[in-house]
Amino acid sequence: MDIFGSFALLLALVAAVYAFVAGIAGIITHRALLIKSARNAGMAVCVLVAVAVATLEFFLQTDNFSLAYVAEHSNTALPWYYKFAALWSGQEGSLLWWTFLLSIYVFFALFLNRKRHPELMPYVGVILSGVQIFFLTLNNFVASPFSVLGAADGSGVMHLARIAEGSGLNPLLQYPEMVIHPPMLYSGYTGFTIPFAFALAALLGRYPGEKWIHITRRWTMVAWTFQTIGILLGAHWAYAVLGWGGYWSWDPVENASLLPWITATAFLHSVMMQEKRGMMKIWNVWLVFVTFMLCILGTMLTRSGVVSSVHAFAESSIGGWFVGFLAIILAVCLVAWYRNRDYLRSDNQLDSLVSRESSFLFNNLILLAACFAVLWGTLFPVFSEWFTGSKISVGPPFFNKVNVPIALFLIFLTGVGPLLAWRKTSLDGLRRNFAWPLAVGVASGIAAYIFGFRNFYALICLILSVFVTLTIFSEFYRGARVIAARDHTDLFTAARELTMRNTRRYGGYIVHFGMIVIFIGIAGSAFNKDVERQMHVGDTLQIGPYSLLVQNFDETTNANYDAQRATIEVFRDGKSQMMLFPERRTYSASGVTETIVAVESSPLRDLYVVYSGISPDTNQPVLHAYLNPLVKWIWFGGVIVVLGTGLAMLPNRRNAIVLRPVESRISDPLTGGGTVVPAVGPISRSTSTHE
Repeated sequence: MDIFGSFALLLALVAAVYAFVAGIAGIITHRALLIKSARNAGMAVCVLVAVAVATLEFFLQTDNFSLAYVAEHSNTALPWYYKFAALWSGQEGSLLWWTFLLSIYVFFALFLNRKRHPELMPYVGVILSGVQIFFLTLNNFVASPFSVLGAADGSGVMHLARIAEGSGLNPLLQYPEMVIHPPMLYSGYTGFTIPFAFALAALLGRYPGEKWIHITRRWTMVAWTFQTIGILLGAHWAYAVLGWGGYWSWDPVENASLLPWITATAFLHSVMMQEKRGMMKIWNVWLVFVTFMLCILGTMLTRSGVVSSVHAFAESSIGGWFVGFLAIILAVCLVAWYRNRDYLRSDNQLDSLVSRESSFLFNNLILLAACFAVLWGTLFPVFSEWFTGSKISVGPPFFNKVNVPIALFLIFLTGVGPLLAWRKTSLDGLRRNFAWPLAVGVASGIAAYIFGFRNFYALICLILSVFVTLTIFSEFYRGARVIAARDHTDLFTAARELTMRNTRRYGGYIVHFGMIVIFIGIAGSAFNKDVERQMHVGDTLQIGPYSLLVQNFDETTNANYDAQRATIEVFRDGKSQMMLFPERRTYSASGVTETIVAVESSPLRDLYVVYSGISPDTNQPVLHAYLNPLVKWIWFGGVIVVLGTGLAMLPNRRNAIVLRPVESRISDPLTGGGTVVPAVGPISRSTSTHE
């Protein structure tokens, strides 16, 4: 069976190589049959990789420990859903999963465009095949998931070995969200390959910019959505599993997932400049290129061991392969850009600093500054080791000090940009659009200061959040009021009609509002509290308005782990509110001990309790309680962002004129009476259709 999976991967590599070579030959010779066969070979890769994935998953579900990967990442007591997640829990399996998701994207990109863009698609197919060749080479020859265990007999001959039990899944991954988080994040990473292929293909084939940019934007939005979901799920996993009371620690692997998200966000904003004004073409192409290269860099950081992270795989020599691949990508992009740079000349220039174009430009500059700061802080330990011989790490204080002001400026631009006019905004327009939202925002900040809020950044975040929220709702209100007056409907119905007529614009506003909700949740961290104490049965711990009474310490066990558990009753104002059960689990297969956090969440605050274990000095249990305000706003804001992005990808609803018969009376010359004759005329209201 392992030979079956290995053979499927080898055939997939052969198909990818054929698609690459035949595609180049088809571009040169202009033979349609050759181009079609290359496309079919590229689509066949998906089927073959799917066979390999199914084979590995079959081994995991049947506890076939003769396969080295299964023996290392699974065991018999592991629930079936975690055996499914074990597919991407190790180096070899995660690379196979990367290849599988990429092949799905490639299949749909080639299939959906098989009758479109005949000048562009052969280039796209070649580029996608080139990327697949790299990962399939890793799957077949560098990190094969189908390596078997072997043992030598007395004469030195190797035989297939099968052990009775595996090492088990990493305890950190034995959490329900880890069945969803990696596929979402990998779908983001791999999805950015498609816009990269279209952008590079358009540059190589000198394809009209107004066409390829629309295709690239749609695929970027799909990948960006998956990346957003993956990042948020990862943050929630870190919050619920790692037991340190937070959701983002600027870990190198966390940063690696954030980097392409930042540059893709910049592209999704600046692409409107190219669509509306024919500007920033070079900028947009390189944003797509850099986003893809950051995806490859992030994949390398996770797997090479060059940075230390709780999220990373074990150190390996695979990093050199990724460095070589990155060098090839950069060289190809530079050559393609240099040879076709005249094709990317802007059609217009910036007319005014007070315009929507300038807001997009500033937005891009700030996002790239954030990207550079995060990248520099992430790679600084690597550079310091190269140049000084010692690895010097930078922690959250550096990232917060640099990125918090950047984030606040981005919030400001989020509110300002949509209200500025194209080309130039008048002083009266500025006063009319910004005066009252800014005044209300400042008043909110003053009120918060009076009620005891003293953190500077939190106050600025509040002022800007109120300002941006009001500007967003004013945009909906203005448009809805016009439609409601014309169609005699209520504001809610009119707002829905307004949104569906321009889904991209108003979906974008909803995304912006979701980001504001997330930033409010992040600002709540300025008011976090925590208390750690040794506790006996009957002891009480006070934190904020809550009293935590320890009722019991006990132990539970099952086939997968043994657990020490605390039973805690939570009181507020002398009344019992809830029961919490934080645990410390020791997993049987690996012997690793992990915390299971108990969280009681509400819109205002989270009560977060960790059973830290037994104190080595006093042999007494230790509890660590946190009070984290507004954390739930982060997860709620993430849902709004995803829904807004989905809305922005829907087609616009357009008005359609529908004609109906109108009665007209014509006099009869014989009788002097009237005859009703049907005439054609427009109806008084319009219906709607979708594109």
